Amino acid sequence: MNNYELLELAKEASKNAYCIYSNFPVGACVFYSSGNYYKGCNIENSSYGLSLCAERNAISTAISSGEKGQLLKIAIYSPKSKNCFPCGACRQWLQEFEEGQNIEIILENENSECSIYKINDILPYSFKLV
Repeated sequence: MNNYELLELAKEASKNAYCIYSNFPVGACVFYSSGNYYKGCNIENSSYGLSLCAERNAISTAISSGEKGQLLKIAIYSPKSKNCFPCGACRQWLQEFEEGQNIEIILENENSECSIYKINDILPYSFKLV
């Protein structure tokens, strides 16, 4: 799956966001080495700490669906913000499943084109149990 297709799926997912508090919809789509992809959107709660980001939703959907492949890419999109980077918690989640692949993070830039970042570049000092 190419990066533009993955970003389009993230855009689709953002339409399902439950964001009645922030009014900031986000969609994500993860792509695995198995060839499978999974979408997620943000789901808010009046107790903000219980909210679920689109990125973690997509990864959770993959895992709960039985995905065993390696996470290779994630596209993240919000109609409210170009270059919608993952929050710190989601960066740590992505790093958890990095497995030496240096996951690609695909965002829509100001020109409506794909910008690609690597997880190790946006979270160079992640927490790891040794």
